[in-house]
Amino acid sequence: SGPDHNVGEPISQFAINNQQGTACFAALNSVRAGAVALMDVAPGTDGGIDEPKPTLIINAQTSNMGCTAGAAATGVACHPRVLAIAGEGCSASLVQSYIDLDDDADDDGKEFKAKLNNGFTQVFVKGSANMTHAYLEETGGIVTSGVEHTDFDGDDASSDDVDPREVEAKRPALRNTHLETIDVHVTGDDGRYKAAIMGLGGNGRSRVALTASLLRPGSHASLNGFILAGGTQRTETKTNIHHIAQGTTSEQTQRNMVGGRATSSFRGRIRVEQSAQQTDSDQLSRTILLSDKSRVWTVPSLEIIADDVKCTHGATVSDLSEEELFYLRSRGVDRETARNMLMYAFVDEVGQAVPSSVRGDDDLDSSLKRRCIKRLQNVVPQGERAARGEFQSV
Repeated sequence: SGPDHNVGEPISQFAINNQQGTACFAALNSVRAGAVALMDVAPGTDGGIDEPKPTLIINAQTSNMGCTAGAAATGVACHPRVLAIAGEGCSASLVQSYIDLDDDADDDGKEFKAKLNNGFTQVFVKGSANMTHAYLEETGGIVTSGVEHTDFDGDDASSDDVDPREVEAKRPALRNTHLETIDVHVTGDDGRYKAAIMGLGGNGRSRVALTASLLRPGSHASLNGFILAGGTQRTETKTNIHHIAQGTTSEQTQRNMVGGRATSSFRGRIRVEQSAQQTDSDQLSRTILLSDKSRVWTVPSLEIIADDVKCTHGATVSDLSEEELFYLRSRGVDRETARNMLMYAFVDEVGQAVPSSVRGDDDLDSSLKRRCIKRLQNVVPQGERAARGEFQSV
């Protein structure tokens, strides 16, 4: 690709820019970033090892982001920057984790500050290198459950009842915005990049935009993503896999789970240039809607200029399977547990792409599995469906 991620002559029909509307935020990060976390793996390091020891970059935040009590600032912006380089023939693993240091940001006695996180991660994969990248976003606490119910609108509601929608509207983390731009360039022959992106946080607005440019013959990209949205969150995922060299391959699986009154969108693009003959690319987006108040927009797309390619893409939107729920309940599993089991099974495929040393022991409360289950339990649908049907979410 050329300067500013452009490909093709700017006055031709093949001109394209891969920034997906994130260029201004990437530029803001370049101006405001105070330091860069550099991961530079020497050529041949851990070559041939399936799962090398990961480099862990943790971005931890408190409820007030270090501001003193009574400070005039109403919000805080941070601009983390990461540069990862995988040398020729090496095996490398990068894990980025965003976490809260406060167990409960509402009750810790500190003055809450709204946060803008504007991250920018650049990854360069050289010849025959194997790069594994996991991105875990768990900031913003946990959303309020039950906001999809309308029982509090009628005359039958008790004066002692608390409307979950009012609780969610007052939740401080709803004012937070989390943005991340991930820019990947496979610059060597037979380079491989594998990503697992998991958004589990409770921030009011979040967006992850990932671009993978396959610049050399034989290069490969594998993208696995999962986004969990609940309460009144707004989440967005944008991906772009750009096949530029001949004989490149890619595969993408995006999973979304949307409950409460949340809104989520996925826009995934695969672009195959004229020079990228014999490309093989697969893309699939799967979404589960957990309530009739939740919304999702899923837009997988193919832009193919070459004529000798094998490309597929698709999208599904559904509820939890009634047949699978019946199977579990007929064997003594209660309704809520059965739903939770199906929900975690939906997530687990993406979770398995995270290095085992980061996932931890499944029996420990601190493991990735337990943390996922805790957040899933918060959006599990309550009660029986008002209407039966495979695609009915009530």
